[in-house]
Amino acid sequence: MSLSDLLHLLELVMLGAGLGFAGGLFGIGGGIVAIPVLTIGFGATQATAQGTALVLMVPNLLIAWWRYARHNPTPLKEVAGIALVSTITTWATAQLAHWLDQAMLRSIFALFLLYLAVRMTGMVKPAAETHSPHDRKFLPLVGIAGGSSMGLLGVGGGLVATPLFARFFGLSQRAAQSLGLALVAPSSVIALGAYAQNQQVDWHLGIPLAVGGLFTVASGVALAHRLPEKKLRFCFGVMVGLTGLWLLLGKYIIA
Repeated sequence: MSLSDLLHLLELVMLGAGLGFAGGLFGIGGGIVAIPVLTIGFGATQATAQGTALVLMVPNLLIAWWRYARHNPTPLKEVAGIALVSTITTWATAQLAHWLDQAMLRSIFALFLLYLAVRMTGMVKPAAETHSPHDRKFLPLVGIAGGSSMGLLGVGGGLVATPLFARFFGLSQRAAQSLGLALVAPSSVIALGAYAQNQQVDWHLGIPLAVGGLFTVASGVALAHRLPEKKLRFCFGVMVGLTGLWLLLGKYIIA
């Protein structure tokens, strides 16, 4: 291995460390940041960027899931039901992502991020809810929404599922995030397998990124528990919004 190859590998590990820290901080596995970096910074197609980001996300999400589960125990039956529904949905929608036009997929992902940013920064206030929490036996149905996001976009399963758990089932934010990770962690494994099957994973990029992330994801989680929730949520919304704009305008910026 030449010196330039070694330096390139070190750069990827350091980038993975930064993405892993962001993933731990916001509980997202790092995919939302990694995908635009891979598409714009490394010239990957949208689908390949999503598949490669999953190499980073899978270990990060599994670690975060384990840490949350220790502090937010959930009945195994509920976790199994959510995971089963989400993994089946993830596999089905990942097949659809393989056949979509790359520019369309990129635009869908960018618009999805902008929508999340608007909701999370409080630019649009949700209408007041007066209904009672739904029966917890319907929790696995949230796996359809989260799994669809994971399969089609490669990320976002927890971001979609967590507010649904909190809003419709009356769960605390921590409990909702724990169930969101229970949904997205196994789904990410299925999504990675589907993208790999379709030859849409760059392992030479993904593995060094994943190694770097393993060193920092726990630190990100620790910092997240020390920051005020409102401040963390707002900062995350801003980051997501900038990422969405970057995806929409990036081709003009680098032209």
